[in-house]
Amino acid sequence: MLRYFVLILLVALMALQAHLWTGPGGMREVWRLRQRVEEQKVENAKLKTRNETLSAEVDDLKHGDEAVEERARAELGLFKSGETFYQVVEPQPGTAGDGANAQRR
Repeated sequence: MLRYFVLILLVALMALQAHLWTGPGGMREVWRLRQRVEEQKVENAKLKTRNETLSAEVDDLKHGDEAVEERARAELGLFKSGETFYQVVEPQPGTAGDGANAQRR
């Protein structure tokens, strides 16, 4: 009788252990959630760095004329009065002007 009782307790213990390791809310899910938390921490660090960069850029644009002038020159192609604008255009590879594809007769 005692043997059956111990056997039932061992089977119950193994069933509880199996449920703990593989069931919903078990250790497998805890490991998966910890992995997701670590991935999210990495993503948050990247976004924090990006936000700090954007915040610094906004401060420059609000308080400094040099940043506004630099953006106007780079993005809009603007220049000051009295300045001369020169645009250098490099020939594209494969065009007839580079001599590589020119046909000989």
